[in-house]
Amino acid sequence: MGLIVQKFGGSSVANAERVMNVARIVTETYKQGNDVIVVVSAQGDTTDDLIEKANEINPKAAKREMDQLLTAGEQISISLLAMAIEKLGFPVISLLGWQAGFNTNSIYTSARIKNIKPNRLQAEIAKRNIVVVAGFQGINRYGSDTSAVAIAAALKADKCQIFTDVEGVYTADPRKVENAKKLKEITYDEMLELATLGAQVLNNRSVEMAKKYGVELEVLSSLNPIPGTIVKEVTKMEKMLIRGVTKDKDVALVSILGLQDTPGIAFKIFSKLSAKEINVDIILQSFGRDGTKDIVFTVSKDNGPVAVEILESFLDNCKIVCNTEVAKVSIVGAGMETHPGTASKMFEALYESNINIQMISTSEIKISVIIDAENADRAVSAVHKAFIPND
Repeated sequence: MGLIVQKFGGSSVANAERVMNVARIVTETYKQGNDVIVVVSAQGDTTDDLIEKANEINPKAAKREMDQLLTAGEQISISLLAMAIEKLGFPVISLLGWQAGFNTNSIYTSARIKNIKPNRLQAEIAKRNIVVVAGFQGINRYGSDTSAVAIAAALKADKCQIFTDVEGVYTADPRKVENAKKLKEITYDEMLELATLGAQVLNNRSVEMAKKYGVELEVLSSLNPIPGTIVKEVTKMEKMLIRGVTKDKDVALVSILGLQDTPGIAFKIFSKLSAKEINVDIILQSFGRDGTKDIVFTVSKDNGPVAVEILESFLDNCKIVCNTEVAKVSIVGAGMETHPGTASKMFEALYESNINIQMISTSEIKISVIIDAENADRAVSAVHKAFIPND
């Protein structure tokens, strides 16, 4: 038949019952004549538990040692799943990342895959083994999606399925928004924006890689055997105005107030942050006045205090403030390119809910706003209702 790569998240293998459920899904795919490579995450809350154990000993542990520790979660998962598949009477072998041929750069906790040498994977497939691969490669703690797509790209797989605890990609989190609707299909660009802006269905790097190598993805449930959402280059559906509403609470707002308005100061600020691997998202600069200006930008919550420390090391005569009680709410949809008034409709929904906007960022297919974190859920519901009303 073909080569199928299947990825299962932590909730899909959270306990013995769910591990056996995954084993049945995998072996059913194998029985249809397919070669199968499975990528799994750590069970349930295992990664959080390991991070907690590390923090009890050293809250500022070296990133290398954190990577070394967190690999343990996936090593447990692949062994247990291999045992479950073996119990069902099928040939199987589990492999760690290096055994499967992964080669990454050396940026600990956020490494990027340089290449995969697929010799071992191909050899095991030739023996008709089901291959179970550890998802964590030091990419980041949500990098198993990327590992699965990388394998699919390297081996030119016929399909890459991402199994999760929801039935596909929705217009909003169905656990939080009552009338959230499942999408039959979505473009890579739209999915990449949703993933980057806080949707937790797919890791954004996995979508980048799928787009680059033309890997068609299917997001579906491991608990309910129904068709999911297809992620691909072009969809057959007419462009919806909005494909999704997301929130991201992993945001810190850093403000530099009363900064000397001199040439090159912005370059100096953001090059210093870049040198420390701090990714900056939204940037807002005020008009100069009395020889000074303000620069406000967002980073991840963990990087907020780090950014302040860096800025304070070389900036004088200005005030630097970090606010971690903010959230980013975004709408995404290719249809907004041809629909004027999209922004005003979003802002009206927030106004009617008495939610103040602190920053705004736009692109061709998305609009993001920074608001107080306490209003994030209300904002998502209000905006979703404005664009995707109840049937």
